[in-house]
Amino acid sequence: QVQLVESGGGLVQAGGSLRLSCAASGRTFNNYVMGWFPQAPGQDREFVAAISQSGSSTYYADSVKGRFTISRDNAKTTVYLQMNSLKPDDTAVYSCAATSRTFIVTPANSYNYWGQGTQVTVSS
Repeated sequence: QVQLVESGGGLVQAGGSLRLSCAASGRTFNNYVMGWFPQAPGQDREFVAAISQSGSSTYYADSVKGRFTISRDNAKTTVYLQMNSLKPDDTAVYSCAATSRTFIVTPANSYNYWGQGTQVTVSS
């Protein structure tokens, strides 16, 4: 079992930045690929970023390439999402997730463990 707790959300103006954190506890953190998934009201969870177990590989949705950066600190069992140049369309509850898959995957149903999420609101 892996427990995930997100933090760092808030209200920001368009063009601003936020850094989300996801603290993990439980089983060995560096065994898991980690991902971030925003969910806007009335919509399905959407993949935006994932990082490999060691942190050497990352993958992004086209919508956030060049604006978001995912990273992890295995010593602190934490994964981060640095979000720059935020847009109103980025407004959502952002959840982190962990999967025991060997390689980075994007479908939400490939992830085994989920946090409760943190609200990100971008005003125009």
